[in-house]
Amino acid sequence: MHLKYESTLREPLVDGVKDYHQVTEDIISPIEGKPGKLWYVGFFISLALLGFGAFSVFWQIYFGVGVWNLNKTVGWGWDITNFVWWVGIGHAGTLISAILLLFRQGWRTGVNRAAEAMTIFAVMCAGQFPIIHMGRVWMAFFILPYPNTRGPVWVNFNSPLLWDVFAISTYFTVSLLFWYSGLLPDFASVRDRAKTKLRKLLYGVASFGWTGSTKHWQRHEALSLVLAGLATPLVLSVHTIVSFDFATSVIPGWHTTIFPPYFVAGAIFSGFAMVQTLLIITRKIVHLEEYITVGHMEAMNKVIVLTGSVVGCAYLTELFMAWYGANPYEFATFFKYRAAGPLGWSYYIMMTCNVVTPQVFWFRKMRRSVAVTFVMSIIVNIGMWFERFVIICTSLYRDYLPSSWSYYRPSWPEVGFYLGTFGLFFTCYFLFAKYFPVIALAEIKAILKTSGQNYKEKMEVYEEEPAEKFAHDVAHSH
Repeated sequence: MHLKYESTLREPLVDGVKDYHQVTEDIISPIEGKPGKLWYVGFFISLALLGFGAFSVFWQIYFGVGVWNLNKTVGWGWDITNFVWWVGIGHAGTLISAILLLFRQGWRTGVNRAAEAMTIFAVMCAGQFPIIHMGRVWMAFFILPYPNTRGPVWVNFNSPLLWDVFAISTYFTVSLLFWYSGLLPDFASVRDRAKTKLRKLLYGVASFGWTGSTKHWQRHEALSLVLAGLATPLVLSVHTIVSFDFATSVIPGWHTTIFPPYFVAGAIFSGFAMVQTLLIITRKIVHLEEYITVGHMEAMNKVIVLTGSVVGCAYLTELFMAWYGANPYEFATFFKYRAAGPLGWSYYIMMTCNVVTPQVFWFRKMRRSVAVTFVMSIIVNIGMWFERFVIICTSLYRDYLPSSWSYYRPSWPEVGFYLGTFGLFFTCYFLFAKYFPVIALAEIKAILKTSGQNYKEKMEVYEEEPAEKFAHDVAHSH
């Protein structure tokens, strides 16, 4: 006789001696008490950035897009760079939640909740940029294809701007449903522990009357699988559509079929890096080191080194095709203006951060170092921002006519708007960490008896003993 347990060779996903009650205490107690000083410091810095961003947007809307340093050649600049960057960051949450759920990967349970929240907030930040970039923000409803009440005016389905509207709104809706449906059992746990009537009422409403019955769990699991099935193609399609913004144009450096897979790999790359940044800060401030373990970080670092290598391969493919294709304009874009022109410095920052530095994760010691992981997660996102900047600006600032050549640097309202989205992102994340369970409580309990440290150690002892004694112990334990 032998019970089915996970291999004892795999490291535990929950460290320490834990039972179900202890797991509940560890994950829910941080949202029941007052947050520490670090939380308040981070929250007020985020609010200050959000305020500066709101002022920058007001300034731009009041005076017009002319306050941005866009010129005759560079019609897309800082804002579309930031749009693509934020959409990319939103990819890791859905990937961790949906694809790893379908593949039954146990290690997702410690990190999926925060990653899903990150997706929601990143897509909220990204969605603002195309709307503000339109200039006349009050006309934004014209991009929505609602029935023909405007007479002959109808949206242009050939416009990449419209594709982005569909992609972002669908992605946001499915991600929000996936995130919120997973929160229902945890909200019920907070409701049942609530000390005040208001808290009990609010979490009761948020949990939709969850009772934990078998029927509720069956429906919950069925819904999770359906949403995971919907979200998985979205991971691939959303950034593919964003890449079509470029690939369907005829500008040298953009008109290429490698963009869809290259953008998807880059999005997962930057998204996992941002998850690492957030989780390392969260586990330290909320003291969740036993649930967000070094093993979780190592698994994510393996994904980072894989997708970083894919992105590096795409860069080299672009250079090769620019040379091999014998198109003088394509060759000039890559070799004269991108790698050697006035904006060449951004190309080398991109190459260093995205291709060279992630290779340290081939070494197990580096993959399992919290400090190295934290620094690398920031370096990767700097590199991925520069990748978007290089794609957009170094393809545009040199035109076919030398008389229209220009240099691009952002103005303060452009920088302010970008900093404001950071303010929005971190304000939302700090509020999430204060009022919501950062780790999926019900999912941690589900894997505790197969992947918890104390249960694994018991199984190791049993595996060394004769099968008869093991059967005897199991019989008497009932």
